[in-house]
Parts: sequence; structure tokens; C-alpha cells
Amino acid sequence: MTDPQAALAGRGVVYFGNDWHAENRTSSHHVARRLARTMPVLYVSSPGMRAPQASGRDLRRALRKLAAALRPPERIDDRLWHCTIPQLPFRRIPGVEAFNRAFGAWAVRRALAAAGIGRRIAWFVVPHPGFLAGRLGEDLCVYYCIDDYAAHPGVDAERIAACDLALTQAADRVFVAPPALVAIKTAQNPHTVFSPHGVDVDLFAQAADPATPLAEGARDLAHPVIGYFGSIHEWIDLELIEWLARQRPAWTFLLVGHAAVDVARLAALPNVRLAGAQPYATLPQWAKAFDAAIIPYRLNRQVANANPLKLREYLATGKPVVSVRNPEIEKFAGVVRLADDRAGFLAALDAVVRDGPEAGAAERRAAVADQTWDRRVEAVLAEVAAALAARARLPDNPPLRR
Repeated sequence: MTDPQAALAGRGVVYFGNDWHAENRTSSHHVARRLARTMPVLYVSSPGMRAPQASGRDLRRALRKLAAALRPPERIDDRLWHCTIPQLPFRRIPGVEAFNRAFGAWAVRRALAAAGIGRRIAWFVVPHPGFLAGRLGEDLCVYYCIDDYAAHPGVDAERIAACDLALTQAADRVFVAPPALVAIKTAQNPHTVFSPHGVDVDLFAQAADPATPLAEGARDLAHPVIGYFGSIHEWIDLELIEWLARQRPAWTFLLVGHAAVDVARLAALPNVRLAGAQPYATLPQWAKAFDAAIIPYRLNRQVANANPLKLREYLATGKPVVSVRNPEIEKFAGVVRLADDRAGFLAALDAVVRDGPEAGAAERRAAVADQTWDRRVEAVLAEVAAALAARARLPDNPPLRR
């Protein structure tokens, strides 16, 4: 059995993830925080995946980020630093793609030196910086795939799919969160491991603690309160929420999170409260007001292949959950009410409201009690350590697979 601490000793991680300063905390942030408890981590905020627009706004934004990349990395914690690798838009202009690659590699190497990270593991949570795999002198390349990225609305799907495939094939270990993607990734790289999301059990358990105060914005709501937290994007079925709110005008629908789409029709309803983005640590204070929590996704390819982080967070609060179906959510069918259409969704909400939020709360919390982020990251690091140890035993310590 490989001792992870021994195998990882003396190494750091260069970690390519979502925007560190984004309103929504994702698995990218949770994993990085826990890796930094074991080794130094340089968190690299990667450029967005949406197709670039030929606009002055995009160019000005890119130039601001290029200037920011020249500054030393920001220290977030004792062993956690942050930097960004901006990319110029207009990739079809000759020379721009070559510049992006060269500048990206230079900027990351410069930040690694400033953070004092020598021997390193390259860790990608998003596919589009994958051109840097094998170009940073890393001992191992990890791809931690948490989504079907090419299915995201507004992205350059062909380019992102190509980046995803190339990185999957180049990585020495591929960890996959959505169960629907495991078979696909295994066919592309036999060194693929299923690694579902975790949850901060202690944080979300605060929703059931009498000492936890209600969020100020949730104190005057008429009950029952049907709650949602997370970003409000194209994959959220706003029409379903509106229909539910109109069917039950005496209920309050509380939506906590940044709205990236037009929510004017919801905002016009008297029983819908849009709380906007809130600090992650305060989510249990909002969830404490919920009589039920909902996952109102649109049924599309992205959702079919998703592993929704909020599912485990809701369950850790103990609140009843009503959701649409997908392979990962169906694993929790014993503690989640699943709906196949609008009428089914409303009937499920009627049932949990009638039963009350305490009915089945202990079972819901127990369903995720052992699925903490700490355990997830420990399991992943054990796999990484084993891969490093196996490479060290090979003659001449051959280079990484590429």
C-alpha cells in the first residue's frame, strides 16, 4: 500500500479551475482548498469557455487580465496561491492562438516560481487550458472532470469537445464526477476513476441547529418556503418555477444565487423572492427557512450528464428535496422525491409540505454523512500517490504519457 504522504512529499500542485472569485463555490474550489492542506497549490483561474465575441469589450477585458497576469500570485492561505491566465479572443486571427499558448505557459511558470513550487502535479478541472499538459515540467497530469463541458450553453462546443478529448487522452489519471460520463472517459483513457462530488457536511448541518440564525432576508417570508440555492443559468427551468409559483400563490419561492439570465417574469410574482448571490458560508442560514428544496433543471444533455453539487448540500441540511431525474440524482431516490413532469413536481411538493420538513430529515442527513469533501480528496490523493509510486518504480522513470 502506497503511503500518500510519502509519495506526495516535496511536490506541489498547479491547479487549473473555474474563476476563483466567482459568486458560486464549485467542486473546483472545494477540492483545491483541501489539496492545500496537504501540499502547496497554485490555483490558476482559467478563462471562460464561452465562444469569444469580436468586440471591443472582450478585447479590453482580455488586456486587463493580461496586465493582471504580470503581477505576482495572490496568497490566499498558507499553502494556497491564486493567479490567472488570460487569453486573447479572436483566435482565428493568425498568431493569436500561438501567443495564447506561449504567454499562458510563461505566466504559469512565472507564478509557480513566485509561489516557490518546484516539483509539481498538473491538475485540470476545466479542459481548455489542457494545452499546457506536459509543458510545465510536471511529474503527473490529472484531469478532474466534473461536467460535460461541451454541453454548456454559449460555449464553442466543437473546440471545447476537442480540448476535453485531448486532455482526457493526455492525462495520467482521469477522475470523473458525473456517472453518465464514466464509460465514455474509460474508453478514452483506461486510467479513469469514478469520483463523485462530496459535501461540507458540518457546514450544511448548521441548517438544523437551533443556534443558527435565519438569514435576514428570509425572516419575513410566508410559509411554506420552497427554496433553491445556486446560480440561475440557462439550465434552470424558470418556466417550471413560474408555473409552480402561480399554482401555489400562498407559498413563497425563495431563490438564492446569482441570476445570469433574465428573471423579470419571476421577479414580477408576489410570492417569489430573489435573494441574489450570497456568501457560501451563509447558505445554511437561508436553507433553515426552507420547507422543501428544489432542483428544477431543464432536461437537456448537460443536465443528463451532471452531478449536481447542491443535491448533497440539500440532503446535508436534512430538508426535503424534490428534483428532476438524472443518473446521479436517481441514486438518492430513497431520500429524494423525483418528478417527471410539472404535475409530478407539484404533487411531490404538496406531499413534502404536507409531511413537514422534519419527516425523514435524519435519513436524508445520513445518506450523505460519509460523503465529505475530506474523504473524496483523500481517495483521489491515494490514487495520485499510487500513480506516482508506480512511475518511480519503472526503469529510467519514463516521461509522462502524451
